[in-house]
Amino acid sequence: MNKKMAGYIQENSTEIISKWQELMKNEKDERSFQVMPTDLMNQTSKEFADLMVSNLLESHQAYENRLNDFAEKVVRLGWSITFVTKAINHFSEVVFEGMQEKGLITKDNFSDFYKEFNNWIIPIRDSTIDTYSKTWERTVSLQKIALQELSASLIPVFDKVSVMPLVGTIDTERAKLIMENLLEGVVKHRAEVVLLDITGVPVVDTMVAHHIIQAADAVRLVGAKCMLVGIRPEIAQTIVTLGINLNEFTTTSTLQRGVEQALAWTNRQIVEVEE
Repeated sequence: MNKKMAGYIQENSTEIISKWQELMKNEKDERSFQVMPTDLMNQTSKEFADLMVSNLLESHQAYENRLNDFAEKVVRLGWSITFVTKAINHFSEVVFEGMQEKGLITKDNFSDFYKEFNNWIIPIRDSTIDTYSKTWERTVSLQKIALQELSASLIPVFDKVSVMPLVGTIDTERAKLIMENLLEGVVKHRAEVVLLDITGVPVVDTMVAHHIIQAADAVRLVGAKCMLVGIRPEIAQTIVTLGINLNEFTTTSTLQRGVEQALAWTNRQIVEVEE
C-alpha cells in the first residue's frame, strides 16, 4: 500500500500541491504562508510533498535528513508548529480524498487504507513536531546569544573613552556577560573612562542597580573610571524611591554630557572651530 500511495502522490503531485496550497491559504490565522512569493511558495510546497513521499519510500536516514532541512527552512519562514501540523493533516486529506475519487480507495479496502494512512501520518507528525521544536529551540538560543553579544559590547568613541550601550532587561545571566565584555573591552581598548549608557534599559530596580554597581567596581579594579549616563527622569525617581546608593558614580542625563565629562577627565574638550 505504501508504494500505491507514493505512486499516486508522484503521478498527481501538481494537482495535490495545488489543492493543498488552497487549504493552507485559507488558514486565516497564519500570514506567513499567504505573504510568501509565488516561487518560494511553490518550491517549499514541492519540498514538503517530497518529504511526505520520502517517509513512504526512502530509508529512515534519508527521511531524517530531509526533515531536518525542511524544519530549518520553515522555522526561518516563520511557520508555527500549529501551522506545520495543519500542513501535514491537510496533505493527507487531499491525498486520501484524491485516491477515493480515482477509485483506488473503495468500500472494500477503506479500512485497510485508513489504518495505513494513520501509520503514515502519525509518525510523520510526531517526528516533525519533535524536529521542529529542537530546531526552534536551537535557533532561538543562537539568536539570544547573538543579541546578548550585540547588546553588551564596549565601543571606543574616542581615544581612552569607550561606551557600553545597554538595551533591554538586565538579568543575572546577562549581567555576567556585560561584566565579561566590559572588562575585556577596557583592557583591549586601553580605556581610561567607560560610559554605561542605560537609556535603553526600561526598568532600573534594586537588582539591576546591584549589577551596574558591580560592573563599575570591576572597571575601577582594572584602572579605569566608570560613568552612568542616560538616566531618564522616571529612572531617577525610581532610584531615589528605592534608596539605591549611586554616590560613587558620576551620573549624567544624556550620553552627550557624559562624553564631555569623559573628555574632561582625560584633559580634552570639544571646541567649535570657526570657518
